[in-house]
Amino acid sequence: MRELLRDIRAYLRADFKPALYGLTALWVAFLITINYTFHLENGIIDRQPLSPWRPVWYFGMYATAYYGAFWLWSRFHHRPDIWRNPRFWFHTLVALVVYAYYAGFSAYVDWAQRFSDYRLYLYAYKVFSNLHSVVTIVLPLGLYYLFFDKNRTGFYGLKPKRKGLLVYLMLLGLMVPVILFASFQPDFLEAYPTYRNMTPHEVLNVPEWITALGYELAYGWDFVPTELIFRGFLVIGLSYVLRTGASQADKSSPAIPSLLQPGPVLPMIVWYATIHFGRPLGETVSSLFGGYILGVLALSTRSIWGGLFIHIGIAWLMEAAAFGQQFWPK
Repeated sequence: MRELLRDIRAYLRADFKPALYGLTALWVAFLITINYTFHLENGIIDRQPLSPWRPVWYFGMYATAYYGAFWLWSRFHHRPDIWRNPRFWFHTLVALVVYAYYAGFSAYVDWAQRFSDYRLYLYAYKVFSNLHSVVTIVLPLGLYYLFFDKNRTGFYGLKPKRKGLLVYLMLLGLMVPVILFASFQPDFLEAYPTYRNMTPHEVLNVPEWITALGYELAYGWDFVPTELIFRGFLVIGLSYVLRTGASQADKSSPAIPSLLQPGPVLPMIVWYATIHFGRPLGETVSSLFGGYILGVLALSTRSIWGGLFIHIGIAWLMEAAAFGQQFWPK
């Protein structure tokens, strides 16, 4: 744990510049203000959920946020070379295209409609909406890794590592009392459990716990592509690309491990915040802090398993707390 905390302090010393972080905060505040004032996602992009133009809208929104933040980062870290680096453009554009396509993907609606019984349709719709990332994110990134990635150091952090597990356990443990308290609030119970008003077990003639378990596994999987692309592809993967043009001063600093040179965490969290634009404002703001911590930890451990552990753990704890409330004495 001490080693991990030392790595985090080393990264902050290398990357933190008051003006950079202040201007990045203003950039994020501007993007958030535009979205929540004009309802960019809920009122414009999602107005036509089956439109083939949705991925294009998402690409424009994500690219504006991400490259704007990267421009600030490159200016303050004196890295104009990244804009002349074809690998930087190829790597980041792959991420933007893949995630924009994932966000605007709607073919799973047709997949679910193959089930004529509404009880099966609703269940299949929710399960497919969580699983389509297998073909929209994992498959494209896998092909990129096999045919284009020149740094074969593991599939973007999916190799399990023990480093940092205690920190992740502590972070998840801190959330337990918060989730328990929230589970007694009416607005929490209006949203959770997400497995509700579905009776596919009646059609399939199986115990309900089987269909509930299948749903929860698919629900948990939906966090895998998020961590894979944001902490794996955009932090771990891109850090190798950025190191090729790092200044000699950064490379030779004895206080900063080579894998913790100023990297792509700050621009990543700006884009990460935009994927929460359809959710409550508080969730969008908190994603900045959570995304930053997970990004630095991923850079330090070269693994995304800690982020997966926290994300999936919190999601399932919230589901479990809501299910528990159904049996709690009123």
